[in-house]
Amino acid sequence: MAKLNNVNTTDIAEAIRFGCNTMCSVFNADDNNVPFFASEVWPHGSFAFSPHCSESHVPGRHLNALLNAEDALGIAIDTVAIDHHANAAFLSYSGPLCLPLNRKEMGGAFGTFCPHHIREGFHALYALVKYRKSDRAQDIAEKSIDCILALWDPVNGWNREVFEKQHVEFTEWSFVIGLGRSLGSLVKYYNATGSARALHLATMIKDKLINEFYGINGNFDASFFGDHVHSVTCCLSSLAQMAELMGDLHLMNRVKVFYDNGLWQLRDEIGWSPEFTHQISTKLTEHGEANNTGDIIETAMILARYGYTEYYDDAERILRAHLLPSQLRDISFIKEPENPKGLDSLYNIAQRHKGAWGFPAPYGHKSINAGRNGSISFNMDIVGGVVGSLCEAYREIAFLDHLGHHVNLLFDYDTPNIHIESPYTHETLKIHLHRSGPLFVRIPFWVDCKQLQIDGVRTQPLWTGNKLFFPQISDNCAVTIRFPMPQQTITMKRNHIFPIKVKLQGDKVLAMDNFGADFTFFDPIE
Repeated sequence: MAKLNNVNTTDIAEAIRFGCNTMCSVFNADDNNVPFFASEVWPHGSFAFSPHCSESHVPGRHLNALLNAEDALGIAIDTVAIDHHANAAFLSYSGPLCLPLNRKEMGGAFGTFCPHHIREGFHALYALVKYRKSDRAQDIAEKSIDCILALWDPVNGWNREVFEKQHVEFTEWSFVIGLGRSLGSLVKYYNATGSARALHLATMIKDKLINEFYGINGNFDASFFGDHVHSVTCCLSSLAQMAELMGDLHLMNRVKVFYDNGLWQLRDEIGWSPEFTHQISTKLTEHGEANNTGDIIETAMILARYGYTEYYDDAERILRAHLLPSQLRDISFIKEPENPKGLDSLYNIAQRHKGAWGFPAPYGHKSINAGRNGSISFNMDIVGGVVGSLCEAYREIAFLDHLGHHVNLLFDYDTPNIHIESPYTHETLKIHLHRSGPLFVRIPFWVDCKQLQIDGVRTQPLWTGNKLFFPQISDNCAVTIRFPMPQQTITMKRNHIFPIKVKLQGDKVLAMDNFGADFTFFDPIE
């Protein structure tokens, strides 16, 4: 198979639903329905338990994503799936310390800890508190915050003697790959509860991140940050969330300067981002990691909400050109493995993976050269990370606030307030308000403003930055905005084995170099 079928470039809501189906299908019936972590679909199909990440990592990613999807889209998530994820999350906190712990083997004791997983633990607890009003989750969260404040300080780090006394094996990398990445989930927990202790810990983490890592010049140094790119991008989106919470312009500008500088060592023009920084120097593989891309989108949208509206252009291009297309939807190439012992890890592999995200190259599921260990895999934590980011993107398509209606991303969208027909799925951009009021519409940077045609209003709108401002639109009034969608070819040279040419129409990929790779998202450039 060269080119995949059913590649999505236009529908955020459908991508979220597909991803939710995946996350509700990956429980290990041979391990009390704790979700699998590792997975592979080619050349062999399987799910697998992880001695590092299964119960301490996956439930948090999935609960955050599933319960946000339920809230953002108004869809019903299987309550049994929520219960399985919640039980696994609570299980990870059942060890000798109130921290997300892991087992080295199925059925084993909870005796391993890595600060890397604190972020995911708080994602599970915050989501259960906010969307399920769970007193148990809130009690664990507060005890966990107290535990962290007792065992860690920003100067001396973790008190390892306590872990030794409790017979808990401790593993730590850099601060960014460890406790630092939990900042965003603490902000979410604070927003849900108003916990003073959560804000206290979040402030300590924020200060260490900006004082020692995300500096005033926005530089990136892998030897200092660490090799794990997702930790770098999720710390960046966490700082943006903290800046938005606090109304902190200084901190937001610190986010912006890293986004504009250091981040370009970790991404390309369509938002692809490598799993590890060493891939850039070795040139052996250009597999990415999709939840890095999701963090970049979330950061861009926060910057745009804060007034830097041009970052919506970056977010939309990334969504259309990379994140949506890289979802696993065509499963026809996945072969079911032999399963003489009836293991759940080998059961119904193709259907249970459908809707997943993993480690895509810009052009397809498998990188040229070595690829990711020569296989195609879709680790289950990444599915939750991407769906969580897509929920934020779906909310950002359009919203109504005290200023009026805002149309920020040009996707199809329908709510009781507004109906949007995208120019990518219809002949024109059409906006139908169900509630009267002012209307702001972002116009992409590649549009020739001289060729704009606007119908359905008597008074021409005003320009404010990159948005059209209609001072008053009546309910049940449809505004039509016509503009040509030009084609262009760009060449992506950053962080790739070879330069990659991409043919675009607007922000949609028409064709892309693939160097003879298989399982590709787009037609090759002729």
